[in-house]
Formats: sequence, structure tokens, C-alpha cells
Amino acid sequence: MTDFDDYLNEQLKNDEFRAEYEALEPEFAIIQAMIDARKKSGVTQKELSEKTGIAQADISKIENGNANPSLRTLKRLANGMGMTLEIKFKPITP
Repeated sequence: MTDFDDYLNEQLKNDEFRAEYEALEPEFAIIQAMIDARKKSGVTQKELSEKTGIAQADISKIENGNANPSLRTLKRLANGMGMTLEIKFKPITP
């Protein structure tokens, strides 16, 4: 474990912190899925920018969690990586 993991685990013991952290999980999952897909497709942010017409700075902002991309933008990014975008709704488990 890293120092950050230890710190995070300690913070997650606080119910209020845990609730806020879990509320952000879908956003983190989308960001990580995009980063993983880009790396799997073997393209850099710059190359993806050239393929999609989306500024490299905007791609960086999305990957860093500093932007809220539209569905249209996510579809363009997926297409630029030779992929399709899939969004699911699933039941909330207690």
C-alpha cells in the first residue's frame, strides 16, 4: 500500500467522507475507462486530438477530471479510438 492508500482508507472510516467519495465513483470510473481505452488503443492524447478534432488540452482536462464531457464528446473520443461507447443503467445494490 502507498501512503495515499493508507490515508484514503483512514478517511473512508468517516461516514460523511465515504458518502461523498462513493457519490463521485461513477465519474472516476468514466475517467479511468477513458484513460484505459486510450492506452489500449495505443494513441496519445495528441493523436486522439488529431483524430477527433477535440483539443488535446480538452482531452487532458477530461482525463484529469477537470471537465464534464457531453455524451457527444465521449462518442467522438470512442470513435477516435476505434471503439464504441456503451452506457449502462444497473440496479442500486444495498
